[in-house]
Amino acid sequence: MSPEEWSSWPAPAKLNLFLRITGRRADGYHLLQTVFRLLDWGDQVRLRLRTDGRIVREAGAQGVSAEEDLAVRAAQLLQREAGGNLPGVDILIDKRIPIGGGLGGGSSDAATVLVALDRLWKLGMAPDRLAEIGLGLGADVPVFVHGRSAWATGVGERLEPLCLPPASYVIVDPGVHVSTQALFQAPELTRHAAPATISGFMDGGVKDNVFAPLVRARHARVAAAMDWLQQFGPARLTGTGACVFLEVATRADGEAIAARCPKQFKAFVADGVDASPLLAKVEGSDVGA
Repeated sequence: MSPEEWSSWPAPAKLNLFLRITGRRADGYHLLQTVFRLLDWGDQVRLRLRTDGRIVREAGAQGVSAEEDLAVRAAQLLQREAGGNLPGVDILIDKRIPIGGGLGGGSSDAATVLVALDRLWKLGMAPDRLAEIGLGLGADVPVFVHGRSAWATGVGERLEPLCLPPASYVIVDPGVHVSTQALFQAPELTRHAAPATISGFMDGGVKDNVFAPLVRARHARVAAAMDWLQQFGPARLTGTGACVFLEVATRADGEAIAARCPKQFKAFVADGVDASPLLAKVEGSDVGA
C-alpha cells in the first residue's frame, strides 16, 4: 500500500446470549460469564498510512472526542508497544453500531484497528498478544481480536470458541445510551449468581442477563422496546443495553418483524457467525482491499 491509499476493514457487532456475574476479584473487577455471538453486521473502519508517524481521526463516533475514541487509543497503544519508527495512520469509521447499545461497537472498532495495523505496519504480532494489548482498552476487545463467537469468563477475556447453530436476530435500538459504569456500581446488582455451564447453555436453559431488570427499571424506552419485541418471542437484553434482541427462525421472519417496528425505535436484522467478517478478511483476502 502507498500512503495515499485507504484500506477498509469490518468491525462486527456482538450479542451477549446470556450474562451473569459470579463474583468479584480483589481489585474490584466483576467476574463474568457470557456467550459472545458475533454478527455479520457492524461498523466499517478505513485506514490510510501516513509518513509522519501521526495518528489522526478523520471521522468517528458522534459525540466521542478523538482523545476518548477507542480506535484512536488502540492505534496509539499499538504504536507505543511496537516501538521503532512506525508510520502513522488516518482513521475513518463509518459508524452503524449505536453507542451505548451493548453491541460492542467501540471495542470492535479498537480490535479492528489493532488487527489491521498489525498487518499494515507489518508487525507480525500473535493474536494473543494483540488481545492482551486490547484488554487494556476494554474487556470486550479480545473476543473481537480473535474473531470467533465464544464462551467467556474472567472479566470477559478468557475465551473458549463455540460453534453455535445458525441463527438470525432482530435487534431493536431504543435510541438511548446506557452507562455501563453506572450499572456495575448499582447497589441492587446481583453479583454472586450461580455459575452456568456450557452444556446448560447449549441445551437452551441459560438465557438470563443480570442487567435486564436494572435497565428496564431505569430506562423506560428500553422497557418499551423489550415489551414490543416480546410479542414475537422471548426478547433479551444484550450486554448492559440499551439494545434488545430476538432470535428468529429465518432471516425473512426477522425482516417481517423489523418492518413493523414502531417509529420511535430502530430495528434491523443480522445473522450470527462463528467466525467474524474481520477474521475472514484477515485469513482470506488482500490487505489493501
